[in-house]
Amino acid sequence: MSVFLIIDILGTIAFSVSGALTAMKKRMDLFGIFIIAFVTSVGGGTLRDLLLDANITWMRDLTFVYVIAITTILAIIFRKKLNYVRKSLFLFDTIGIALYTMVGIEKGIAAGLPALICIALGTMTACFGGVIRDILCNEIPVIFRKNIYATACILGGIFYFLLLKTSLTENWIVIISGSIVITVRLLAVTFNWSLPSIYTAKEVSEE
Repeated sequence: MSVFLIIDILGTIAFSVSGALTAMKKRMDLFGIFIIAFVTSVGGGTLRDLLLDANITWMRDLTFVYVIAITTILAIIFRKKLNYVRKSLFLFDTIGIALYTMVGIEKGIAAGLPALICIALGTMTACFGGVIRDILCNEIPVIFRKNIYATACILGGIFYFLLLKTSLTENWIVIISGSIVITVRLLAVTFNWSLPSIYTAKEVSEE
């Protein structure tokens, strides 16, 4: 089993839990919980594969479908153990975007694409599932809010390609780059970092 397959599966687990927690927070039924968990997990990867004109991963390898199903069932069973739902949702979502950023970049490299496009693919892989999740749950997608989200993925991608120029092994490059995504996201939320706003205080108050 390759390291990127393991990362892909771990990302699927993280986003399955993230989707399931969001659906349970919205008091959805079992079908709704499974659907939200599923689209959160495979939405970004599906978009990536379509853009690459490649076979959609989860349709060819049912391992991902089984992982999503099992993870969602466990999330439902142990939902009471996740006392701090909002913190749990944030944690799993952050881990998910870090892992999926690395997977998307690797897919782009394997397709022989330029670094900039690979970083874009990694960011889309990481963020698009969450966009679908939030839209279906009637929320403004995290990626469109003030909080730094996609920017963390982009920074992780940039460091990935910078580290390729060093003597580090691929595993270490993935670990360090993924950690950067997680660290930037955690710091952004902890210290309320955000991208500059184009709106003045007066314009915001008028709303």
